[in-house]
Amino acid sequence: MTPLQPATVHRPRTVERIVHGQPTSDGAGVKLLRLLTHDLQQRLDPFLMLDNFASDDPDDYIAGFPDHPHRGFETVTYMITGRMRHRDSAGHEGLLQNGGVQWMTAGRGLVHSELPEQEEGAMEGFQLWLNLPAKDKMCTPWYRDIQSGDIPGFTLAADAAHHGDRPGVQVRVIAGSSHGVHGAVQRDGTAPLYLDLTLPPGARFSQPLPDGHNAFVVVYRESVNVGDTAVAHRKMAILRNDAGSDGITLSASATLAAPARVLLIAGQPLHEPIAQYGPFVMNTREQLMQAVDDFQNGRLV
Repeated sequence: MTPLQPATVHRPRTVERIVHGQPTSDGAGVKLLRLLTHDLQQRLDPFLMLDNFASDDPDDYIAGFPDHPHRGFETVTYMITGRMRHRDSAGHEGLLQNGGVQWMTAGRGLVHSELPEQEEGAMEGFQLWLNLPAKDKMCTPWYRDIQSGDIPGFTLAADAAHHGDRPGVQVRVIAGSSHGVHGAVQRDGTAPLYLDLTLPPGARFSQPLPDGHNAFVVVYRESVNVGDTAVAHRKMAILRNDAGSDGITLSASATLAAPARVLLIAGQPLHEPIAQYGPFVMNTREQLMQAVDDFQNGRLV
């Protein structure tokens, strides 16, 4: 396959701020780093939360996430390394494993569990919460397991002006589109872009972005530069919504010991009220009270 040619971005976005994340635990004690916290929900609309779990100590993950409810949004779980079993009250079941993605639309509500199917070794991945438009919050729950080999991907030709003798950037398109390659999932209301990028030392990558979309970058191997700003390992960079900007350009230093790996996530804001109570995300307090009552009385799927 002939590598695709790099895209051209004329006015790249710059970094607004670097987020260090908050160490916390969830489920039955799974240790994780919460990068997108509650106070960033309006700024990064339509995204509600992003957690990174990464440990080779089974005590940090072995208890997993037993049965718990959701309503009003979608969860996107990307497993870098490890194995986790999903089951839910709508009758869905699947095994999330190395390089795969679990995309679940909670919609009007369900109860599900995510439990490790390993007792040793590393477990690493991300869970992103993506809001649903008000009109879709009570839709029928939906679930899809996307195995690693089913995620569309491509390699960019190395830029001859920037270390053309090096390997090109590898791109996995989980959602949205990049360089004409359509991702595994598309969503009209929020138009999410979710890319996993591998940048060899000295490589550059450019991605067009609509200037009205909110966007951020998460580095999970080595480090990258967004313009003149360095983004270190396990840090998140929120990108400015610069007027007239047309995308983002990332670069990896030629001195890196190994390729950098980066998530690039962007989406169209909903500009709707966000009302959240734990695992329920609606638009009003009254809707939240109804969600809690439905759960307590067994009316979720």
